[in-house]
Amino acid sequence: MSGRHLDYRPDLDGLRALAILPVLFFHADVSLFRGGFVGVDVFFVLSGYFMARIILSDLVAGTFSFSGFYIRRIRRIIPALFTMMAVMAIIAWFRLMPEEFRYFGDSVRAAALFTANILFRQESGYFDISAEMKPLLHTWSLSMEEQFYILFPISLFLAFTFTRKFILHITGGFILVSFVACLWATTHSPEKAFFLLHFRVWELLIGAFAAFAPRPDYGARVAAGLGMAGLAAILAAIFLYSDSTPFPGPSAAIPVLGAALVIHAGSQSWFPARLLTNGVSVFIGRISYSLYLWHWPVIVFYRYETGHGLTLTDTLIVVALSFVCAILSWRFVEQPARYAAALTSRGLVLSLMGGSMAAAAAFGFVVTRYDGLPQRLPADVYAVYSATYDQSPFFAPKCFANSNGDGLHPQSIRDGDLCPLGSPFASPPTFLVWGDSHAAAIAPAIDEAARKADISGLFVGRASCPPIPGAVFGPDHIVARCVETNAAIMSLIEKQRFPYVFMVGYWPKYVHRTELPEEGVFFNASEALVLPDWSAPVRDSLKATIATFTKQGTRVILVQDVPEMGVKVPEALARAKMTGENGDPSLPLSYTLQRQKLARDMLSAVARETGSSTVDPFVSLCDKTRCHPIAEGGILYRDGDHLSLTGAKYLAPLFSGTMAMIAGSARETSQPSVER
Repeated sequence: MSGRHLDYRPDLDGLRALAILPVLFFHADVSLFRGGFVGVDVFFVLSGYFMARIILSDLVAGTFSFSGFYIRRIRRIIPALFTMMAVMAIIAWFRLMPEEFRYFGDSVRAAALFTANILFRQESGYFDISAEMKPLLHTWSLSMEEQFYILFPISLFLAFTFTRKFILHITGGFILVSFVACLWATTHSPEKAFFLLHFRVWELLIGAFAAFAPRPDYGARVAAGLGMAGLAAILAAIFLYSDSTPFPGPSAAIPVLGAALVIHAGSQSWFPARLLTNGVSVFIGRISYSLYLWHWPVIVFYRYETGHGLTLTDTLIVVALSFVCAILSWRFVEQPARYAAALTSRGLVLSLMGGSMAAAAAFGFVVTRYDGLPQRLPADVYAVYSATYDQSPFFAPKCFANSNGDGLHPQSIRDGDLCPLGSPFASPPTFLVWGDSHAAAIAPAIDEAARKADISGLFVGRASCPPIPGAVFGPDHIVARCVETNAAIMSLIEKQRFPYVFMVGYWPKYVHRTELPEEGVFFNASEALVLPDWSAPVRDSLKATIATFTKQGTRVILVQDVPEMGVKVPEALARAKMTGENGDPSLPLSYTLQRQKLARDMLSAVARETGSSTVDPFVSLCDKTRCHPIAEGGILYRDGDHLSLTGAKYLAPLFSGTMAMIAGSARETSQPSVER
């Protein structure tokens, strides 16, 4: 195996353009480019190819040094990346709400330490903010490449030194292992498959394979034919894939192999050359790194400021702004950093990089440690935003398990070691409140009503786990994590034979298998609702569970869900106060009833058929025309669909009649029978 002379290939800059433009248009909501995300995979192939080609050529020439390689990588990547992050940090300081800023701080620290892909894989929990509100989300792919740049030179150096003749075979073996692992993970753990290097490294290694593999002396027509086949594979993925395509998995192989084929063909004539080597394509390819860095933050903050999805005019604006930022970054940051004589000193380069990384990591740590620095907000704005922290105590780990199972343990549930509700002097407990995070949010209402009725109960809950054991209410991996918790709860109810069980859940989510569309900054109640009917398994499980309870003498109270607000209420109110805009986040009752009709009708029907009772929060939260997240000067929600502690206490009178019924039943049971 021999090295190759590193002749400049303009077609590869053109291929970079073909990678970045679909990503840009996909993120800018250009519907034609619904599979534009595969441009990142094309970048992976190109990165693997260039790294392998550069390192192998230096190894063959005897001029390779790790320090020289890493210095070049630092000068190529770090200045533009950290400049973008610094500008975004300034904007975020003045514009983002504390929770959003806390996530931003995490992103800055992770991007600075080349671990953004790991962070964003972890940030997929139930209470995570949406991807549209993460200005540095796109740095996941840069972190993955940077991890590759750390490991690959060492691996190639060792392979070249000890097993030079088998480099191609070794590379092929690693490609096969990683690809098989990717196939498995795409099905069993899609977040890991998407974000983690060992499941995506095959894409970079295919680029390296293209650099290592000998290229026959193709004629112009053969090279053009191979190039066109590769381009066709890439374009097919761009225009035929969508965000519903399982990815990466086998679907990623199409654009990846297409990119490798274009590189291998090296066509300098016919259609591939006309597409990839024209002046426009080459220029876009040259600025592609800066364009990738800037386009997503531009889109995020533009949408944040306008408060809605992108219209056609908005799309044109964000695309133009992205190009302006990219050209400025390329001209005044990228080029000087790569070629300025002042940056030839390795000590200076390493010092600047180390200082930048330390400063960014420290910034991220402080922002995260102090919960997004809410002190940044004006006092009147913070007073409104603070409702975000007005949380039910029943979310405490001793009372509640999060979606990952942290907190309340199934064995504690079986042992009855649960958080108490109601009067501390009344025993034994006469009811159990069972549900998901909506149950934890509304539990203080039940607690206060029970105290006034002088009765006691227990609370048990887990995030995203409705009280419907055995039902399929979402993806398999979501359902599976609820099995043990729900089994423990059923065992507890059978053992303690509570006279009453409150069953509380985010019912619309489970019967439609979706939360409120576009919930958050970009929510728009005028958009049509998509309401698929998945209620059958939920209804069947409820009826079967209630039948089991009835046999042992336990009665059920079904609690209808609260109205969803579509926006994080404290954030929306705080943002409105900051900007002087209309601060009424209430929703039309007609919209809310349309969204929740299936769930409400199902619960009402189950209650009639099983003789169960119902409690309906709409009575207190909605009037004849609208549903309100504010009442009596208090903010009733801490986000878009979870009551605040203030909101839960506001609903306490709603449960008074039910608690009186339970108290009366308890007194009748405790009185000795008298013969007549």
